[in-house]
Amino acid sequence: MDEDTKVLRDYLMFTVPHVTVLAGALLGVLLIAGVSVNTALGIFTSFYGFMLFVLGLVVAPHFSKVPLYKVMMAFFVCLMLLGVVLLLYLE
Repeated sequence: MDEDTKVLRDYLMFTVPHVTVLAGALLGVLLIAGVSVNTALGIFTSFYGFMLFVLGLVVAPHFSKVPLYKVMMAFFVCLMLLGVVLLLYLE
């Protein structure tokens, strides 16, 4: 594993848990507020994917050539799209 991949891995290990807690708090608030489970999960998944995507955009100038970065960004976009699908089709 080259140095850039190690740095990206370490960056993700220290930032993704914070985003997960924030998105999980949003999910909890939605469920407590009485929003239906499918709608809450759609909002949670879209928000979580978007926040992770923003994290990826922050480091794009440094890691855009790393293959792990490209896979990571594709996964984050798929996560946002999954949230939209949950919102539109599972109501």
